[in-house]
Amino acid sequence: MKKTSHPLEDKYKEEATQVKKETQETNLDKLPNPTGWRILVMPFAVKEETKGGIIIAQETLDRARVATQVGYVLKMGDLCYQDKDRYPTGPWCAEKDWVIFARYAGSRMEIDGGEIRMLNDDEILGTISNPEDLIHAM
Repeated sequence: MKKTSHPLEDKYKEEATQVKKETQETNLDKLPNPTGWRILVMPFAVKEETKGGIIIAQETLDRARVATQVGYVLKMGDLCYQDKDRYPTGPWCAEKDWVIFARYAGSRMEIDGGEIRMLNDDEILGTISNPEDLIHAM
């Protein structure tokens, strides 16, 4: 038997989706805007629990977060990849791409809920479609 939803339930779900979208946009606006050739990246968050249900120690999580080499491009400065001599084939990445960077690349900034990094455009080593492909299973 197919369950039909109530119009009020549909409206609630629609409003909840809208609020979530607005909150994400507002939070992005609160982050610093990269200048020049810099890129704002949020490192991939390491899972706090293994597939088998074992909770990983906080110290281990902290070490893994520092060593993370994959991140999500949040914002790009206005001069990123504009140098045609250095980047004759065009940009190496774009906003909303998952990128790979050197382990200790960029400047780290602590934010509520984690860390962001400010990288130079030439510190991007590559792009990847799914960051979990590179994260080793714990």
